[in-house]
Amino acid sequence: MTASTFPTLFLSHGGGPWPFVDGMREMFAKTAREFAALPARLPQRPKAVLVITGHWEAAQFSVSTSAHPPMDYDYYGFPAHTYSLQYPAPGSPELAARVTELLAAGGVPCRPDPARGYDHGTFVPLGLMYPQADVPIVLLSMKSGYDAAEHIRVGQMLAPLRQEGVLIVGSGLTYHNMRGFGNPASTPVAAAFEQYLNEAVTQADAARRNQLLVNWQSAPKARLAHPQEDHLIPLMVVAGAAGTDRGARIFVDHVLAVDMGNYQFG
Repeated sequence: MTASTFPTLFLSHGGGPWPFVDGMREMFAKTAREFAALPARLPQRPKAVLVITGHWEAAQFSVSTSAHPPMDYDYYGFPAHTYSLQYPAPGSPELAARVTELLAAGGVPCRPDPARGYDHGTFVPLGLMYPQADVPIVLLSMKSGYDAAEHIRVGQMLAPLRQEGVLIVGSGLTYHNMRGFGNPASTPVAAAFEQYLNEAVTQADAARRNQLLVNWQSAPKARLAHPQEDHLIPLMVVAGAAGTDRGARIFVDHVLAVDMGNYQFG
């Protein structure tokens, strides 16, 4: 990786709009500090951020094209004020067009979505990284079916963005079983799966790493950690975009009885 090449990130974004909820903000204090420190890990300020969020899947890959994306309050049961939060970061139709171009060159159609807005998997980590909301953001959906190998290939197609001033962020969770959060019985489940992910991500051989990620269901407790893999698939995209760059775990936070890992490639 050259000095001007951006790394790719996978971030465990936590539960709902937690920075804005009393009690939850304190619970995720470590994650808040670490997310705020992420810009210092980058070679320079990004021109834009491409986010693959575990909260957006579509029948085919889709990209947000609005210059001023709306908010998407896709959570339930939180205080009333969290449904009027604003994160007014601009979109980037130019980056959306570039994403479409790169995927088309690889034979993958990408549908424009002018209505897609910022879900909490986007505005929570990016809001902590760039609280001034002054870095443009574009969202790329996952594709229904959650084919891990296909999402790695899409990430590989997007790799040129890393030399074009774009930070690629996968936003999900390394553990995402809604019935397990807060249950002490989930602690060893999340730890075992996190160990598998860490061993996969840190492989020196990128081909071996990607194969381990594709075979994630063979990991200990895999389906207990992810009954549905929507929050894991963003990791596949950023691993693909990493090329041969080796991954490393940035930090793990232990919240609601489970480990939540965060990774950087390159």
